[in-house]
Amino acid sequence: MTTDAHLSVFEQLDLPETSLTRDTLAYAAQATPAYIHDHCVRSYVFARAHAQNQGLRPGTDYDDELLFVACVLHDLGLSEEGSNGDQRFEVDGADIAAAFLRERGVEERRIAVVWDAIALHTSDGIASRKGTEVALAQAGIGTDILGVQRESLPAGLAAEVHALLPRQDLAHGFSDLIITQAMAKPQKASPTTFIGDLVRRHLPYGAYPTWYDLIDAAGWGDKPVGVTARRRAETPQQVGTLYMEYLEAGDVEGLVSLYEPNAHFVPTPGTHLVGTDAIRTAMQQMVDSGAHLKLEVREIRQVDDVALVSNTATLTGVGPEPVVSTTTEILRRQPDGGWVHVVDDPFFS
Repeated sequence: MTTDAHLSVFEQLDLPETSLTRDTLAYAAQATPAYIHDHCVRSYVFARAHAQNQGLRPGTDYDDELLFVACVLHDLGLSEEGSNGDQRFEVDGADIAAAFLRERGVEERRIAVVWDAIALHTSDGIASRKGTEVALAQAGIGTDILGVQRESLPAGLAAEVHALLPRQDLAHGFSDLIITQAMAKPQKASPTTFIGDLVRRHLPYGAYPTWYDLIDAAGWGDKPVGVTARRRAETPQQVGTLYMEYLEAGDVEGLVSLYEPNAHFVPTPGTHLVGTDAIRTAMQQMVDSGAHLKLEVREIRQVDDVALVSNTATLTGVGPEPVVSTTTEILRRQPDGGWVHVVDDPFFS
């Protein structure tokens, strides 16, 4: 690869040069923003590097022309034409690419490979099972977006490619395009896809359903079983109620379930515990001591899925006199809809 500015991009990057690849590059350049187009070209270069690293030979082990076409066209779903579609951007892009290839007389069996590579490029665990070109395309795209397998690239390759095709904050620009499309057409962002998860973070709290919301809305009346069977706090207020109930019942695991895995808990002044194991030990000690706790809500401030709670706590049974404190608690709503502690400090104030 050379960086001579007077050479064409095909020569500088040693791209496969055919009439189809030239048409593909020109089409993608006019259809998508420059930073998306450059990402698609970089994806091919990285995909080719992964192929070489795996000992795969172009023309023998994979179709290099198809790999190039699939990589360069894989984000057509984010083009103006793609935004007019009603499917998730990967599928709209695959359909647009297939139509482009049919107009140029490409065989249907080869079009099918490109369609799969584009439609499945965000589908981990599936693309890798759909053929060499499809797997390589996903690998190259994943490297350029998320740095997947970047450590296996030849030394200096990424720097050379980025010098020729600067990133221009690709990952965030790409995300913004997806969000803009989905805001205009919610059907392009199923709640169960990464697109849905991305959009959910840019909407008011509760406006976009989670997986557990979908289960609750299914109409079949399914109830939690197994690891999710324990009753959850549906509101910040209910966390304190369940806390008192579980402590009274000596249910250590119930108490632990009211904390995130990396939550912070202060059982006594100056003692700062972090994480499930430490919190479980503290809860066992409380239960073994015969402690009883009364919580009376002083104040709750809730913003979306975060709540600041303050209780008046009266702890008895652990000493000759009751221990009265004012708690400072930060709660967070979990994906299943239940509220739990992120920080629980009865002595912060």
